[in-house]
Amino acid sequence: NGISENSLADRAGLQVGDEILAVDGEETIIWQQVSLQMLNRLGETGELVLTVDPEASSTTRDITIPIQAWLGNEIEPDPVTDLGIVRLEIPALIAEVFTGGRGEEGGLQAGDEIISVNDEPILGWSHWVKVIRSNPELALDVIVKRGESEIGLVIRPELQRLRDGALIGSIGASAQVISMSEIVRPEMQRHISFNAFTAIRPALQDTWDNSVFVLDSVKKMVMGLISYRNINGPITIAQVAGETASYGIEVYLGFLALLSICLGVFNLLPIPMLDGGHLFYYTVEAITRRPVPERVQAWGLQLGLSLIFGIMVLAIYNDINRLL
Repeated sequence: NGISENSLADRAGLQVGDEILAVDGEETIIWQQVSLQMLNRLGETGELVLTVDPEASSTTRDITIPIQAWLGNEIEPDPVTDLGIVRLEIPALIAEVFTGGRGEEGGLQAGDEIISVNDEPILGWSHWVKVIRSNPELALDVIVKRGESEIGLVIRPELQRLRDGALIGSIGASAQVISMSEIVRPEMQRHISFNAFTAIRPALQDTWDNSVFVLDSVKKMVMGLISYRNINGPITIAQVAGETASYGIEVYLGFLALLSICLGVFNLLPIPMLDGGHLFYYTVEAITRRPVPERVQAWGLQLGLSLIFGIMVLAIYNDINRLL
């Protein structure tokens, strides 16, 4: 949708209208694949290579972007945004303002388009939701487009407590549902569909790619290439689940699938107490042709318990820090 001025992508020569065909040689058909391939380079130093199909040319070209310990210390890194690539978002259009809510009290009306909050431009609906959730009981200076005019409002999001105890802001308003086909030019659209059988192969490929990403992230975290603060606990998981659910069933199910992959891969790590630890013992037993001594198993159990407890404490500590 745009390229931020003087960003990494801008300096490398990426232009509006370019189609990203591959990242580091790996084909990328949808934005999810672009993000995943870029996330695979977190914490690394070197060159990121984008193969693009320019809008103004019929010849593909490679764009090389230098990276240095890329986003290694970031919490919730977003490599696409860091490069300066502005993704297309659903506009922040209000479909309905609920009676008695803070949105109604502040003068918000159905049909309003959110332009900015506290002089910060609103990029789309998800950005608007994030701003509201992050500022409970704080007065926000909101500029909306109503008809042909821009109007200033002051809205104070109501403090709400979720089931997991997290505190968020809410104004009592819903989004106007707009199909992406309405805001994306026809030449930039690509329709991909699978039936129950042809979907098996891409589903397995996505599962494999995400599993490799999880393992690679664990390795980088151990090596200190990416921050330990990216380990999330139950509070953050519940928050993200709530956010994805607000975007629709498809996004929510995608989050649950990714969460299942992460937990499954973690469970297969060779840590005693986990299934991966048992598989490790079975492998040792198959190679040595004798069972692992009970003393070694007891020591491994203590080590595994300590590791899992430590990870849980760290995850909850990170969750609490995010709330503060």
